[in-house]
Formats: sequence, C-alpha cells, structure tokens
Amino acid sequence: MTLRQKLLLVALCTLALPVAGWLYVRQMETLLREGQAQALVASARAMARSLVVVEAPLPPAGSAWYVQAANVPITIDGYADDWASLSPWAQPLGRNAKVMFAEDDRWLYFTIDVRAPQRRRADAADRLALSADHLIISIASNEDAQRYLLASAAPGATTAIALDPEAGVLPDRINAQWQEDGGGFRAELKLPRGLRLDRFGIGVHIAADGDAEPLSADSRPLLEFSPALSQELARLAPDGVRVRVLSPDAWLMAQTGRLTLPDTPANGQPGWFAALVYRSLLATRLDDNAAWTEDAPKIDLPEVREALSGKPATAWRAGEERGSVVLAAAMPITQGGKLHGVVLLEQPSRAVPLLANRALFGLLLTSFGVLLVAGGVLLLFATRLTFRLRRLRNAAERAQDNDGKLDGPFPLIDATDELGDLARSFARLFDVVGGYTDYLRTLASKLSHELQTPLAIVKSSLDNLDHAGLPPEAEPYLARARDGVTRLSALVRAMSEASRMERAIASAEAEDVNLVDVVRGCAEGYRGLAGDRPIEVDVPAEPVVMHVSPELIAQALDKLFDNALSFTPPGGWLRIALHPTVDGADVELANQGPPLPAAMQGRLFDSLVSLRDKATPGEAPHLGLGLYVVRLVAERHQGTASARNIDDGVAFTLHLKGLPRQRLG
Repeated sequence: MTLRQKLLLVALCTLALPVAGWLYVRQMETLLREGQAQALVASARAMARSLVVVEAPLPPAGSAWYVQAANVPITIDGYADDWASLSPWAQPLGRNAKVMFAEDDRWLYFTIDVRAPQRRRADAADRLALSADHLIISIASNEDAQRYLLASAAPGATTAIALDPEAGVLPDRINAQWQEDGGGFRAELKLPRGLRLDRFGIGVHIAADGDAEPLSADSRPLLEFSPALSQELARLAPDGVRVRVLSPDAWLMAQTGRLTLPDTPANGQPGWFAALVYRSLLATRLDDNAAWTEDAPKIDLPEVREALSGKPATAWRAGEERGSVVLAAAMPITQGGKLHGVVLLEQPSRAVPLLANRALFGLLLTSFGVLLVAGGVLLLFATRLTFRLRRLRNAAERAQDNDGKLDGPFPLIDATDELGDLARSFARLFDVVGGYTDYLRTLASKLSHELQTPLAIVKSSLDNLDHAGLPPEAEPYLARARDGVTRLSALVRAMSEASRMERAIASAEAEDVNLVDVVRGCAEGYRGLAGDRPIEVDVPAEPVVMHVSPELIAQALDKLFDNALSFTPPGGWLRIALHPTVDGADVELANQGPPLPAAMQGRLFDSLVSLRDKATPGEAPHLGLGLYVVRLVAERHQGTASARNIDDGVAFTLHLKGLPRQRLG
C-alpha cells in the first residue's frame, strides 16, 4: 500500500464525524417523537375522561354483537353472496360458527354459518326438533324478550317458532331461509327496525356433539355506529386529529376528523429522496401504513389491543402522503371500574421528518465538505511527501549505479524537517562510499607503482647473491625466492594492465559492426582452447548492426570465456548466444558447472572479487579483475552485466545498447 493510499485511509477516519452526527440526529428525532407522543397521550386521556364526565353514549362493557351498515341490498335466500363485502368482519360463535349482522333503513339482517359435517334434520314444528340440529334465537326490546326455535328438515324456506308465545309485542314467528352444503348449514333472516331490538342471543345445538345445553342462547347487546357519539367527539376533538371510539371488542362506534395535513408551500414539502432518507436512516420504529382502517368497522391494531388490556399505547406509522408520519395514541375508557372501550387519536405530521431531514442533510453536507477538504489536504501532502521521497530514492539508486558517486548535490539536504536529516545522512554516507570506491579503483595502480622499486631491489639482490657463489645447500632457497619475485612481478603487471584497460575502455572508439560476425569469430577462436568441451553457438541469421567497439566486445568475451573455462569440468558444454532486443542486443555465455553462491551474485562484477581457488605454483594469480573489466565494457556501451544460475550451470549476460555517436564539426 502506497503512502498516499495510507493517508487516504487515515482521511476516511473522519467519516466518524458524520456517523456520530447521524446518531445524534437520530436520537434527536426519537426525543421529538417521544415528546409528541406524550402530548397526544395526554390529549387522549383528557378526551376519555371528558366522555365519561359529559355522560356520552358510550358502548356497554363486555362483548356485544356489532351491526354493520348494509352497503348493498340483501336478499333473504340463505346464500352468502350478498354478505361478501361484510364477511371479513364475521363474528365467531363458539368453535364452528360465524355470525353477521347488517341493517338498512327498514330491516335488521342476520345470517349464521355453522360447520357440522354430521347432520340430524327435523322441522321446528316437529316434536323431535330439540334432538336434531337447531338454533335458539333470543331477541329483546326494552322489557320484552322472546326465544325462537329455528330448524329445518330440508333446504329452503323455514320458520322460527316462538318458545314463549306471550312475550308482548314481539312476533310469534320469523320467516327464515335454511341452506346446506357438504360441510354444514347456513341460516338467514330479517327483523323490522321498528322493533327497536337492543339484545340478540344465538344458540347453536348440534345433535352429533351432544354437549350443547338445550334452549340456551348467547345473548349480547347490539351495537352500531353512533352518530350521537360522533357529534360529541366533534365537540371535544382537537384540530388536525382523527378521533375514533371503539367498543371493548374494537368495533368502531364513533369517528370524527380526518388524516389531512395542513397546507404547506411546495418548497416545504419533502421530495421522494428526503422521504426515503427519513424512513431508511432516521425513523427507528415506523409501522407500515394501515390505510384500510379508514373505513373498517373493526380496528384491530397493536396499540388498540394494548389499550383494551388497560394500558395507554402509542404507535408510529408511515402516512399516506409522501414524507408524512402518523402518530396514534390509544387510551382505555373506564367508568365505574369497567372498560367501556378505547378512544383512538391519530395525528398526521410532517414536522418531525422535516426537522430531522434538515438537520441530517445540513450535518451531512458540512461533514462531507470537511471530509473533502481534509482528504484533499492530506492527498496534496501525501503527493508532495511521495515526490520528495521519490527524489531521495532516485538519487540513491543513481549513486548505487555509479559505484557510490553522486552526480550532483544530493536532493533535500537544505530541508529542515526529518527528510532533510535523512538526505544529509545519505549524502554523508555516499561521500564515504564514493571515497572508498575511488580508493579501491586506484588501489591496483598505486600498488603496482609502489611495488616496482622494492621488486627491482629484491631482484637485483638475488642476482648479486647468485654471482657471489652461494653454497649448494642454499640453492633451493634462492630458487624459491626467484619464483616468488616472478609471481610478484606478474601481479604488478596484471594490476598495471587493469589500470591501462580502464583508460583504454574509456577512450575506445566505436563503429557500426555486425555483432553476429564478432560473436561467431570469437567462438571459432575459442574452440581450440576448449579442448574436449563442446561450444554451441546460437546467433540469428539476420545481421545485428550496432554502433560499438568490437575490440572491447571481444575483450569482454575473452574474459567471460576464460572465467567459464576455468569452472567447466572436462567434457562439459559451453554456449555462446546473441539475441537482439528492443534497445540493443544481449550477448550470453553459459557454461556447465557449479552454481553461483547467492551471497556473491551482487558482488561478482566488483573489482578484486574472485571465486577461483588459490592459484597453484606455476599458474598466473587471479586478482578478480576479469569480470570487473566485463562490467566496465558493458557500462561503456550504456548497458549492464549480469550473471544467473541455470539448470546445469551459470549464464553471464552482456546487455548492450551501443556507444553514443559523436557529432561532427
């Protein structure tokens, strides 16, 4: 990972600022919602108490039958087609029956659907009717009450017979319809609204069950939507709030107000993106929109169920209009220690989302602006720092390629920061390395010059001793001394030749030659020296013309061949190859033999470095100058010299780019 990437990663840590701000705005939104919820709960509590104080017509405590408004004409035929729109709110009776009530201006309609796979049939007038499947229906109006037996031996029209004939104004018989299917039966009847019924009881007796109490009926009050209670609510309801009163079974008894938002200017209404941000990032507890509760006769919501258990409850849900929310508060209505229903207040609002969105967007814009500025500053700083470090690296690499010599003043040495200290340390280091390298470069010539006079003195002294007539036992010692002087003279000549070679390489002249001819000619000359070692020559068929010094190329190949021959075992192979490259050519000489030590591969072409064993008597000494000369030849041709291990030996490569052409005039 680069330095700029690391600093960019550090800059990303400033993202903690918008995250912390987002958490703060979210907490602020929660507090705003809690304050608004507490205010609406207080309004709901005040309204519940007011309904009790003004003696509003509240629903009775306990269970009741709810009578829905018939939105389509109902025909008494025993079928459920006319009841389809009301069937979602059918009221259960026991384990296997459902009942529905409906009314219009003239009639009260009733239907019951009983699931009873095993049937026993009899008409209501039959003496066996009470032991067959039958219904007990009880109705009451003020002080008058009557029970009816409803049964049928076959589908079709039937009659419910009164069990208490002397019951006042209530009828003795009720016409009904009875229909059956494979899973049970369905009964349907209607009663005049003029009877002013206030209670209705239903008892289902299935002969196959055998556990029904004879002539019993579940009698409950009849409830319906109350316009009078709705008017009372309209006087008490606050502005901008929908108020509904529900029975202890959550049936809608009264309602006033609508979920309408106050008119706001177009620029004050949130867009789709702001609404999405609020619902995704800020609204921590927002239920789905329950628009179906607008006209539903039963409001079965979580906050209503909690209020029916005796505890106030609130809930937030998404509003019908974009960017709005609805707060609902349910409060139980109690009188005399009994639960008479629930008052449900619902208040739409855009204030909380707008405030939260504005705070969030303002925070995000500020945070991202700071982030961009900080990131830009850090990126500029990292770029400048990277540029300065790259200058130090490039200067150090140039000095390494130039044997520790600087090609000019070291960069950044005038800087006053830590990079300036590092640059000055590097400059002092390369000054020391360059001086030591210069010393090593001139060591051979200095030694050869300094050793000339002592060698001459020793040689003349040995000649004088030879003429002085030494005893025979001293002759071996004199011969050894002469041999040592001869080897020292050879060393001095080799060092002198190396110094002359450096000067010759620096002053060599170039010409356009075909390297194929140079390499092939040298290889043919080496065959006589290789003995039983075969030499393979790999050169291209096309000419490879370059502006080089052929003498220097040949001298470098001579040094490489002499080095390779000394390490190639008898019968081992040698290979000389020439490969053109994009910017020049590669001359490679490979030989079979031991691999190069890993520690020596980087120092192999330095001066006075050798891998050969100590020279035996009679052999020329090895000073480690041969590969150094090869390196000088490669650098003179703007190239490099390298060595690498191959599968069965070592390969030395000269990468040549050619000598620069001199301008005439």
